[in-house]
Amino acid sequence: MNIILLSGGSGKRLWPLSNDVRSKQFIKLFKDDNDEYESMVQRVYRQITTVDPEAKITIATSKSQASAIKNQLGDNVGISIEPCRRDTFPAIALAAAYLHDELGVGEDEAVVVCPVDPYVDNTYYEAVEQLQKLAEEGNANLTLMGIEPTYPSEKYGYIMPLSGEKVSKVKEFKEKPDKETAEKYIKENALWNAGIFAFKLSYLLTKAHSLIDFTDYRDLFNKYDGLKKISFDYAVVEKEESIQVFRYSGDWKDVGTWNMMAEVMADKTKGKVVLDEECVNTNVVNELNIPILCMGCKDLIVAASGDGILISDKERSGYMKPYVEKIETEAMYAEKSWGTYTVIDVQPGSMTVKVSMKAGEHMTYHMHNHREEVWTVVSGEGKSIVDGMEQILRAGDVITIAAGCKHTVEAITALDIVEVQIGDEISVADKIKFDLK
Repeated sequence: MNIILLSGGSGKRLWPLSNDVRSKQFIKLFKDDNDEYESMVQRVYRQITTVDPEAKITIATSKSQASAIKNQLGDNVGISIEPCRRDTFPAIALAAAYLHDELGVGEDEAVVVCPVDPYVDNTYYEAVEQLQKLAEEGNANLTLMGIEPTYPSEKYGYIMPLSGEKVSKVKEFKEKPDKETAEKYIKENALWNAGIFAFKLSYLLTKAHSLIDFTDYRDLFNKYDGLKKISFDYAVVEKEESIQVFRYSGDWKDVGTWNMMAEVMADKTKGKVVLDEECVNTNVVNELNIPILCMGCKDLIVAASGDGILISDKERSGYMKPYVEKIETEAMYAEKSWGTYTVIDVQPGSMTVKVSMKAGEHMTYHMHNHREEVWTVVSGEGKSIVDGMEQILRAGDVITIAAGCKHTVEAITALDIVEVQIGDEISVADKIKFDLK
């Protein structure tokens, strides 16, 4: 299979675990076959490669998520990075050009596009494999996979097929309805539109060239910030006459809220948590290094991280987005390609962070103009390079890096460092990268 996974979102609905650099698909609340915690994106990768070990997976994402993908999946997937957000049509066009020009996927090959974050079992990806085969047959320019509704939802758009058969021509599309209208649609064999579709690569590239003036992937990437924001549904799907839909009747859950996540997360609690015997239907996720005790809680979600603490009725948790938008805080935790970065303390003129690096990984060679850094090695072994000078690092070592000094660190083993940043202007923008010769 050739699969493009759309990985977007700003992480407001699963706050405080998710934020602008750590969307819900990177939170580790599920478990793999070895009973180890895994994230949604890791689960999806595992499921796809179980169904098709030879699958070619490309994730279309923003710059802010690329490091988390590299951290969790390594080099196992291709990453098509959007320079800025321009909605789903430009993102898919860029990913299609990436497949063709960078990965060498042929124009006659079929490609499936689907979101990275539904909670499904392996039959979903078996259906996705079937969807690609339908696209390869060429009976329609566009083949969708519609989800058979389990209730009259007001949250999704609907695909209206000509018949209730497994594969049917599409009659029309309907916007998100009220409950009464949704019940009417379901009686007419309607399907939820979950944004899953397949096409031959030549079809999408032709469509992209007709709407965007570009020559190849590199050219499209360079012009990306000037593109019009437009959804794939509006630019392509709703205007296409040769379109069919494949009916999927297996389990499918959209875990976009804490209430839905509570239904599928592996454990009722995670982290340092104690629930008394009177707690009912309560889920707690604690990323802090202090305990949470819940007494007599009913139908609650409690989530705690360095970004904040949420205590919510489960039903009300679906309405939290506008309230989270009123909270102005910098992300206190981020996944990088080399490991993780956790803010411990922020004071006027200083910020203290814990840097945890994976063995064999290294940071970029860079410098800061407006701050100095003091590194204290907590555990592990590594190698620092400061203005070309190398030094082996071990637990207990302390290094001071003055503003204007080029520096990097490589983890020989798993490496933990406490980094104190000192300066009147501490900003992620104060970073200049260099090639390490």
